[in-house]
Amino acid sequence: MRILSIFWKIFVFIFLTVLTQVGGLVYLFSFVTHKALNKRIGNKYFRGLSKLTSFLIIYSIVTFGLVPLIAKPFGRVPLPIFKTNNLQPQNILTCFLNRNYVRLTLRETAFEVANQMNEKYPNTTLNYLDANFPFINRFPLFPHLSHNDGKKLDISFCYIDTKTEEQTNDCPSFIGYGISEEPRPGEKNTTEFCESNGHWQYSLLRKIIPQGNKNNFMFDGMRTKELVNLFASQSAIGKIFIEPHLKTRLGLTTEKIRFHGCQAVRHDDHIHVQLY
Repeated sequence: MRILSIFWKIFVFIFLTVLTQVGGLVYLFSFVTHKALNKRIGNKYFRGLSKLTSFLIIYSIVTFGLVPLIAKPFGRVPLPIFKTNNLQPQNILTCFLNRNYVRLTLRETAFEVANQMNEKYPNTTLNYLDANFPFINRFPLFPHLSHNDGKKLDISFCYIDTKTEEQTNDCPSFIGYGISEEPRPGEKNTTEFCESNGHWQYSLLRKIIPQGNKNNFMFDGMRTKELVNLFASQSAIGKIFIEPHLKTRLGLTTEKIRFHGCQAVRHDDHIHVQLY
């Protein structure tokens, strides 16, 4: 049982580190509360719940109090937790998991684009998805291949509510990924090409994320095209990833749009932007 306990703790440490970067260390630090909890709480279920609560409290203090301060010397700043300058997280868990850190230049660029979108399309708020972890270049942001240096940011597409037929700031996917704007007949089907060449992961999120909410939203090509062009017009932005069939459909001509490669995942559910 002791060996199983050790392996379990190692697994939890690795899992929390991969998921949040700092969670593994917080998990180890939370052990200092266990001795006191073991003495005061006799029921093992309440004791386990108390240990979990202790970890979550310490983790929240570290994530929202200490991490933003420590991240500054690494050249990274957090994107807003709540709507700021017409930019907000699609899912608050992005912030809770420390996946919302970027270089200051990228944050300012995102604010600028979000404000410009709101000026042209009133009441528009941009939803950001995964960014980067707060510390250490080349520390992978699973499952992404490249979100490891503070220079990358994923942005949700714009949508129309099919019930009201009006623009909405909501998204069909609760995490922003996985509900795609599929290629139409005659359009280039990169997903089919990549998967037929052995890249099974290319459409993995499409297969995992529930699709039941898709019919409540319609892809807003007009606003999404403007969004891509606004990012492309920013001098700090060096690359933009979007699926090839959408580049053609929307008539996007900027040379900053590149193909992300079959080794990545499909980009017809979000836009990827990155600094030079």
